[in-house]
Amino acid sequence: MILDKIESLLKEVSTLTAQNAEEVEQLRLKYLSKKGEISALMADFRNVAADEKKTVGMKINELKQLAQERINTLKESVATADTDINQLDLTRTPYPVALGSRHPLTIVRNEIIDIFGRMGFTLAQGPEVDDDLHVFTKLNFAADHPARDMQDTFFVEQNPNDVAKNVILRSHTSNDQSHYMETHQPPIRVICPGRVYRNEAISARAHCFFHQVEGLYVDKNVSFTDLKQVLLTFAREMFGADTKIRLRPSYFPFTEPSAEMDISCFICGGEGCGFCKHTGWVEILGCGMVDPNVLEACGIDSSVYTGYAFGMGVERIANLKYRVSDLRLFSENDARFLREFEAAQ
Repeated sequence: MILDKIESLLKEVSTLTAQNAEEVEQLRLKYLSKKGEISALMADFRNVAADEKKTVGMKINELKQLAQERINTLKESVATADTDINQLDLTRTPYPVALGSRHPLTIVRNEIIDIFGRMGFTLAQGPEVDDDLHVFTKLNFAADHPARDMQDTFFVEQNPNDVAKNVILRSHTSNDQSHYMETHQPPIRVICPGRVYRNEAISARAHCFFHQVEGLYVDKNVSFTDLKQVLLTFAREMFGADTKIRLRPSYFPFTEPSAEMDISCFICGGEGCGFCKHTGWVEILGCGMVDPNVLEACGIDSSVYTGYAFGMGVERIANLKYRVSDLRLFSENDARFLREFEAAQ
């Protein structure tokens, strides 16, 4: 009879289970759709005797309500299981895979290191937080030397009784050279890349931190001619075989004589343009012969050995190579800017 069928369906619905949303949908179609079990009971309801209609109708409503509640419960349970963190594969690579690229400063720094590496220079790196002794004193900066005012230094710890013991953020990578000369005897031929810090206002042309690469060569009979030839080779490797250089007298406490080096403008070929300010030349680095006082302070006999040193800003070289007008772009991590260098690796 119809009541027996309803009781059977009540027991069946109360024990329904499903493992996923697809199985839940199959149960809904089986019991609650227009062609489902409960709709079939409603069709049979028309043939029920009048005195039984009330009882049978109540049972059918009870079955329909139970089926609806049970299927809703199953739907919620499988939805929760699908989003359970324990079911997620956290090691799976997201799609689409966005390939990264090297930072333009890294590209330029590696190219500089590679060029000098092919000329026999090895890599040497030192601390970014260092003492005044290695950053200034051993490099021929006297305690009251006016050259100290040329570089606005960040002090970590100041010692008024002994300037050499001040702890500072290095303002140039020359401290790597003083450390290296203390622990190595000539011949010395090293390249020292690293980040440096100066207390300067941040603008399109200056920043409170930037990157340098400095080189040092100490041996017997090293001359300024050797320095000039190395720098000419570097300029032609970096900017093209037709690049010319010129050296202008300058001043640095740790070199004597000192010079600043310009390269012929590779945009106008030396004819003069807005990029080189119509001079035909662009400054790229400072250099000179290592001052004998620096050699002696680092334990090297200046009567036997001579040497040269040079230093350049990586941002400066990157600006020239890629014509980037704003230094801040190098440190702001704008993905749109960084994607422009994907082909430069």
